[in-house]
Amino acid sequence: MNAHVRTQTLSRPNTGRGFAVLALGLVLALAQTLAANAKLPESFADLAEQVSPAVVNITTSTTVAGVEQGPRPVVPEGSPLEDFFRDFMDRQQQGQRPRRSSALGSGFVISEDGFIVTNNHVIDKADEIEIEFFSGERLDATVIGTDPKTDIALLKVESDEPLPFVPFGDSDVARVGDWVVAVGNPLGQGFSVSAGIISARERALSGTYDDFIQTDAAINRGNSGGPLFNIEGEVIGVNTAILSPSGGSIGIGFSMSSKVVTRVVDQLKEFGETRRGWLGVRIQDVTEDVAEALGLEKVAGALVTDVPEGPSKEAGIEAGDVIMSFDGKEVADTRELVRIVGNTTVGKAVRVIVVRDGSSETLKVTLGRREDAESTAVPAAVQKSDPEEAEILGMSLAVLNEELRAQLGLDADATGLVVSDVAEDSDAFEKGLRAGDLIVEAGQKKVESLADFESRLEEAKEAGRKSFLMLVRRQGDPRFVALNLKG
Repeated sequence: MNAHVRTQTLSRPNTGRGFAVLALGLVLALAQTLAANAKLPESFADLAEQVSPAVVNITTSTTVAGVEQGPRPVVPEGSPLEDFFRDFMDRQQQGQRPRRSSALGSGFVISEDGFIVTNNHVIDKADEIEIEFFSGERLDATVIGTDPKTDIALLKVESDEPLPFVPFGDSDVARVGDWVVAVGNPLGQGFSVSAGIISARERALSGTYDDFIQTDAAINRGNSGGPLFNIEGEVIGVNTAILSPSGGSIGIGFSMSSKVVTRVVDQLKEFGETRRGWLGVRIQDVTEDVAEALGLEKVAGALVTDVPEGPSKEAGIEAGDVIMSFDGKEVADTRELVRIVGNTTVGKAVRVIVVRDGSSETLKVTLGRREDAESTAVPAAVQKSDPEEAEILGMSLAVLNEELRAQLGLDADATGLVVSDVAEDSDAFEKGLRAGDLIVEAGQKKVESLADFESRLEEAKEAGRKSFLMLVRRQGDPRFVALNLKG
């Protein structure tokens, strides 16, 4: 508006045509500038032509066992119906015989010597995998390695000629609003290209290591395992899932970011399996009431609930510690800690900063391998017993005795306070405490009697705490609970 007023002020009488030409020139110049800055493509044809030779259709074949149809009818020997029922059941058995099942998906070549990336669920349990190239050529593929946690699989084909391939790009520099192109085999219709923008980043669905790019580029069944390109023709994601009530594209698709995929592919190529770092702790998020109970300055970090035998125990990390930094990176929550640790090299010695009893401590931990430790049982913390009972903070508490140990299936040397009942109008009930829970720590100290518990509670009140922190075990699984202190 100011520019328009100024132009009128500087213009001479009877020069309307000159003003119109000037204004039109300014508008065109502005439009050209905006178009250049936004890098709006006139067409995706060149990009599609560039990358299509490296995108493949994947057809898998799987042997599916037959399903029993039910018990055979009992027919008296010699009955006129005996032959009839025998012929009928023989025909029914045809449906019980093993049969072949086929599935379709997409993938892309990442090296001229034939390495191909796709989704694990595309080739899972497949007996045969056939790769069809844009040129029409077909080759059989073998599985190099898979990672169900990120749904990534690495395949290999053998070819006499170097194969066209596409490079990975950096998904970290991709921004919401950037153009992206999805290429694949939607609904078995063959090579297809769709375009859209990045709708969101760093989406998590259900996996521990999820880092999805959300896009409105059309992604349908059959696109799984196909690449998501930026406008430079670099792969920044692997199309993995859609959010849809109908099963078709409604503009909400998810691609696993190249930041995750490249790490997995490198390990699968080198080892045929993943090798993720393992810290060896059980953790939970820090909530506002937990932060207040621990005297933390901010709601951040990962609260350690248990430390089984492993790297952290050897390094001196304890239950009740709050991990604030790992290998020089700040820890916002448990999900971020798991992701950072998993992406760290097995055997690396890292510095971990924890808050313990209000003070920061730096510990050095040598990481183990997560895959080797996933099935390791976590032992429960244990103490001695006592027959006392009392009602505190809306909970009926009793110290463990032999009868309670037997009822709860606890070890002979286990101890603590058993929650025998919880008032439904209490904060304890709202925080999820239930009869049968075992309180093993209160105020970050172990409890062996009701006197211990009451002493810890009094200490928290005298310190002006608004919350009271307890370590609770349910069927061996630990978690911290912070109860509000009133009055």
